[in-house]
Amino acid sequence: MVAVKAYFYGHVFVPESPVKAEVNQPALITILDTETTRAAKKQRLLSLAGSISNEDYLLMKKALEDTEKVFPDEW
Repeated sequence: MVAVKAYFYGHVFVPESPVKAEVNQPALITILDTETTRAAKKQRLLSLAGSISNEDYLLMKKALEDTEKVFPDEW
């Protein structure tokens, strides 16, 4: 059994990547709840987020201020 990511396009499911399958090969499709998917993505994002100390924030802010453009045409 192979899992395939796909999306529904009106009347058919379209795989997001190439699939090795025979014509008329049986398949099992599970419809994911959109809200559950969004919640999972949000939870994943939150798990990757972190925090820094105020001292580190101030150091980073100072470094960014030191690198601000002096001339409009500067990159």
